[in-house]
Parts: sequence; C-alpha cells; structure tokens
Amino acid sequence: MDVFTAVADPTRRRLMELLADGDRPAGELVDAVATLSQPAVSRHLRVLREAGLVSSTAIGQQRRYRLERAGFQEFQAWLDRYRPFWGSALDSLVEHLVASPIDPSGEPHDH
Repeated sequence: MDVFTAVADPTRRRLMELLADGDRPAGELVDAVATLSQPAVSRHLRVLREAGLVSSTAIGQQRRYRLERAGFQEFQAWLDRYRPFWGSALDSLVEHLVASPIDPSGEPHDH
C-alpha cells in the first residue's frame, strides 16, 4: 500500500498523530481510538506498517509502535514538488493582510 492511501484514512492519521509524540504500546493506541475494536486498530496499524510509516517492536508481551522517518520520504518528495507555490501564496497573503489591516474592534480599515 502506498503512503497516500495509508494516510487517507482519518483513523490512521490519528494513530500517526499519537505516535508523533513518541513510541507507544499497542494497548495505549487501542485505548486512544476507543470507538474501534482492538482487531480494527491492529488492521490500521498493519496498513501503516506496510506503507513504511510505522514499525513495531515486541518487548516481552507488549508490542510498541513508532513512526518511521524513512516512510515519509515519498510523501516529502511529493510535497517538495509543490513547495514553490506555497511561497508565492504566503507572500500574497501577507500582502493582502498588510493592505487591509484590522483594527482592535475587528473592523477592516479603509485606505
């Protein structure tokens, strides 16, 4: 499964958000997504592993998951292709905000 398909699902994005703070045991991830069963969360984690976005390590009876930096390279390469458009869009936003300042009451000023 490719990275884009893997991150398309909101549950998998939530699991990745949880792992962004550091390694977590599988049980903690299951508890954090309480609306799903343990087997359903395991299936989502398997998809993330197959896409190379997470890895797991068995420590005794516990399985710990972590994000894998290498798995994000495909996604990063795709984003980098569009980075030049962000700069001009952000520059345009700054120009617009400078040209239409808001006073403390929240009302736009007329120039």
